[in-house]
Amino acid sequence: MGSYLAQDSDLSRQLASTVGNRNTGVLAAAATGLCTFIKEHGGDADRILGMSGINPEDLQHPTQSLGLANYCQVFEEAAHQSRCDNFGLYYGHQFQPQALGLLGYIGLCSPTVEQALINVARAFPYHQQNSLICLVDEGECYRFDYQVRHRAILSKRQDAELSLGIINNLIRHVLGSQWAPRAVHFEHPRPESWHEHCRLFNAPVYFEQPCNSLIIPKLNLGRRMPASDPTLLIVMQDAIRQLNTQEKTLPNIVDDTIVQVRNQLLSGEPVMEVVAEKMGLSSCSLQRRLRDQGVSFTVIVDKTRCELATHYLLQHHLPISELAPLLGYSEASAFSRAFRRWFGISPRQWRQHREPVEKRSLAH
Repeated sequence: MGSYLAQDSDLSRQLASTVGNRNTGVLAAAATGLCTFIKEHGGDADRILGMSGINPEDLQHPTQSLGLANYCQVFEEAAHQSRCDNFGLYYGHQFQPQALGLLGYIGLCSPTVEQALINVARAFPYHQQNSLICLVDEGECYRFDYQVRHRAILSKRQDAELSLGIINNLIRHVLGSQWAPRAVHFEHPRPESWHEHCRLFNAPVYFEQPCNSLIIPKLNLGRRMPASDPTLLIVMQDAIRQLNTQEKTLPNIVDDTIVQVRNQLLSGEPVMEVVAEKMGLSSCSLQRRLRDQGVSFTVIVDKTRCELATHYLLQHHLPISELAPLLGYSEASAFSRAFRRWFGISPRQWRQHREPVEKRSLAH
């Protein structure tokens, strides 16, 4: 095993950096090569990372924990800034298993392809928090399910497409580049350039499904992994568990408040006393705890409305005239004034500005 580690300096650094770290989001290995990929697609990596709240230095450490909301946002922002609507799809398609750090090596060191899928599914909660991943036996096929369940994340299409692409590549690493799943499922609506998904997965792709899933035929899954190493597998599994052995942190008061604010928006203007009661707190206690986090209830309501507004505007089937009630505004004019304060343009102009992203991606 010593010679194996000596030949792989990246792996050695990952093992060394594991000590003392704790993962509360997603390991930075999941963003390997991201800055280069953004630049190759015409985007400004520093600007995109800054807008998403990610420190570029954190990407140099594979076991550094990134906020999951920030991670999902950086890919959504990259898709927009680079004018490449399928950014996550392309990023996942080129992502090799060893680049995934500890989780990738858990798959590569497994005895067979089938066991690699099982081991990756079992270890995934240590790699990424607030997410579902499971391998379901459906007879002739396995269904590999993936779903982000972070309560504060709305836009996660890019993450879903890159994540299924990474799992797809783990299988192709052994069974060849022409291997294809039986089918691919995505939660989000069908994008305009959906034919690219069918081409890259080489399989039927279905949208607006209950979960993001790969339907994987069992045929040939007994094939041996070329880098199978039972001793190194145990080392990798122990290393990724160490990132989660410390005492759990307290619930995120900001995320919990955002969830309650969203729930109240459908009934009108959110009231702090009602939100606090839903969270089992007094309004004074909630106000104090938010202040300790450097934020106020009013700012959270405004930011939540802003994020929801852009999310709804990207759903082109929703008429702009119907958005005000969804955001807790009693009048459309109040929504329009708030939107101009956020972005300096009207909701209609914002939607028109975003539409070219999908159209231009067809020529990418």
